[in-house]
Amino acid sequence: MSQDIVADGLNQIMNAKKARKNEVVLRKHSKLLREVLDLAKEAGYLSYEVDGNSLKVKIEDVNEMKAIKPRYTVPVKKINFYVRRFLPSKNFGFVIVSTNKGIMKHEEAEEKNIGGCLLAYMY
Repeated sequence: MSQDIVADGLNQIMNAKKARKNEVVLRKHSKLLREVLDLAKEAGYLSYEVDGNSLKVKIEDVNEMKAIKPRYTVPVKKINFYVRRFLPSKNFGFVIVSTNKGIMKHEEAEEKNIGGCLLAYMY
């Protein structure tokens, strides 16, 4: 366990998937992690519910989800460079960008012409 709750949470989810488990309970969570999981839920990769002080995550259809370390701060023109670096092919998965307008997928950030900090990628 490190100080980065997003990276720890995504690692626990991927470790549970590799162990062929359908559910995982995350004891440490934050608002940022829940917003990242909201984007994954929107894409149909997983579902979760808050149960007191823990998150119950049900793994559905995800190949890989990882935090990007270090969190690169990139202008909008360079987002595509990192998308090609982290995703296996075009139009397959997405990179999550933290902008001053909120947390969003890389396509939405490019559409709104906003750069930001790269948090995670999933496909």
